[in-house]
Amino acid sequence: MRVAIIASPYPLEEFPSPPLGISYVAAAFEAAGCEVRIFDYIISGYSKQNLAAQLAEFRPDAVGAGSVTMNFYDAQFILKDVKSIDPDIVTMMGGPHVSFTAEETLRTFPEIEVIFIGEADDTILEFAPHIRRKNKWRGIRGIACRLGDEIVNNGRRDFIADVDRLPLPARSLLPVSRYLALGYPVSMITGRGCPHGCIFCLGRKMVGAKVRRRNPSLVVDEIGQIMELGFDRINIADDLFASDTQRVKEICGLMRQRGLKLAWSAFARVDTVTQEMFDAMAQAGCDSISFGVESGSPEMLKRVRKGITLEQARQAIRMCKQAGMMPHASFMVGLPGETKETLRQTAEFAESLEILFGYHYLAPFPGTTVCEKVERYDLKILTRDWSKYDANDAIVRTSGVSPDDIRNFVAVYENEMNGHWQKVIDDYKTGKNTSYDDLRVEGHYRMNVTYAILKQDLIEKSGFIGAHELNGGPETAVKVLADRMKAEISGDPHIIENTIRDFVIRGYLKQEADKDGILWRWR
Repeated sequence: MRVAIIASPYPLEEFPSPPLGISYVAAAFEAAGCEVRIFDYIISGYSKQNLAAQLAEFRPDAVGAGSVTMNFYDAQFILKDVKSIDPDIVTMMGGPHVSFTAEETLRTFPEIEVIFIGEADDTILEFAPHIRRKNKWRGIRGIACRLGDEIVNNGRRDFIADVDRLPLPARSLLPVSRYLALGYPVSMITGRGCPHGCIFCLGRKMVGAKVRRRNPSLVVDEIGQIMELGFDRINIADDLFASDTQRVKEICGLMRQRGLKLAWSAFARVDTVTQEMFDAMAQAGCDSISFGVESGSPEMLKRVRKGITLEQARQAIRMCKQAGMMPHASFMVGLPGETKETLRQTAEFAESLEILFGYHYLAPFPGTTVCEKVERYDLKILTRDWSKYDANDAIVRTSGVSPDDIRNFVAVYENEMNGHWQKVIDDYKTGKNTSYDDLRVEGHYRMNVTYAILKQDLIEKSGFIGAHELNGGPETAVKVLADRMKAEISGDPHIIENTIRDFVIRGYLKQEADKDGILWRWR
C-alpha cells in the first residue's frame, strides 16, 4: 500500500517547525508495511496542479491530512482536491480537531472518508492492511468513517501503555533542507499524558491523564537522530518533561555522555521544577524555558483549574535565571469570567516578572472543557469559523469584557513591543544598534526572504541556469541565482544575496550540471 501524508499549510507567524504529529503518523504507516511519502505544504506552495503532479507520480492508495483547528479548512480543501483528481483514493484525517468533531466533520465534509480518533499509532497498524477493504472498517476501534450513507463511529482506542515500542518520528521523509533553511527549532516529546485538568487545554483528553514517559536512552537517541539530519536546535514540547528531577538529570547526563552539543529549550509548569533540575538542563545546553502562567489573577487560576500559584511562578522564574537560562511566560486573555480588573492584574503581574512575556487570546477548541461545557461558565463563544481559532484574536466575550475590550488590552502591549522593535529597525538603518540588535534585524529580514523563497517555490521556478549564462564558472551560478531571487522578492538585496550564498555554503542547495547548464535544487 502507498500512503501520502499531507502537511497542511501553516502560517509563518505561528513559527512552523518540522511537523511532529505528521512524522509520527508517517512512521506508523511505515511500521505497518506501507510505502509512505509526505507532501509538505507548510514550507512549499500549495496548488491543485502541484498536488495532481505528486499524486500522478506516487499513485497512493490513500491520502491523509493532519490538522489542528486553525488549519482544518486548508486540510479539508486539499482532501477535496484529492477526491476531484482521483475519486478512488481513500481520504483520511487525524489530529485533535477532528478527534472531537468526528461525526460532525464526516457529515459536513463528504471528501473525508476516515477519521483517526485520538492517539492513532496502533489504530494505523490495524487499519493499514484494510485501506481498500471498506467492509473491514466497521470493526476497527479508533476510527470514525463513512460507509455508504452511514456515519460509523467505532469509539476511541485505549491509550498506548508502552510508548517505548513506538517508532521514532519519520522526519527523514520531510523536505529537511527546506526546514534547515527556515531555521526554526525541531519539536520533540519525551512522553505522553497530562494529569492536569486545565479547562482550556486538550492535553488530558487527547493523550490521557496518565503520564507515559519514554526511556531516557530513547529520548537521547531521538535527539541524536535530529542532529544527524542537520538541525542544531530543538524544543521539548511536552509540558511534563520538567516534572521529574531525576529523569531530567538522567536525560541531560546521557546527552553529555554522548557528546550531543546543541541548543535547546523546553516548556515547563511552574509547580514541578527545581533548581537542581534547571542546573542540569543548563549544563546540557538548554538556554530557555517557557512557562504557561495564563493569568495574574489568583481567582482566575482557580477557575480554569490551572493548579498553580503566582508565588510558584515567581520562584520558578528565579530558579530559571539562577541556572543561567532565559525564562519566558505566556498569558491567556478572554478566559471565563474575565473582567477589566483580572486583565489589569494579569498585566501588572506579567510586568512585575521583568522577563519576556506574551499574550494569547483564548481559543475554545473542540474537546476542551470550556468548549464542551461552556454553559457552566461566564463565557460566550462567538464563532465556529475554525480559521479564527488561531489564538490571535478575540472570539469570545464574558459579562465583564467584550471582544474589543480584550483586543484593546492586548493592543497596549503590542503597540509597546512594536514601538521597541521599530526603534531597533530604525537604529539598524542609521548604524546606532549594538551588534546583537543588528543580528536580530538581519535575522528577521532573512526569515521573510527565506519564507518567500520556500512558499513561492522560487528555486523550482528559477533554478535552471543555461550554459550560456555560466561564462564565469561555478561562482556565476550562485550570482545568477541570487540575482533572480532579488527580482522576485522585495527586500534588502544584500540580505537576499547573503541568504542564497549561505544556503549554498551550508549545503541546503545543490547543483546538478549537464551540457545544457546547471539546475539548482534543494538537497
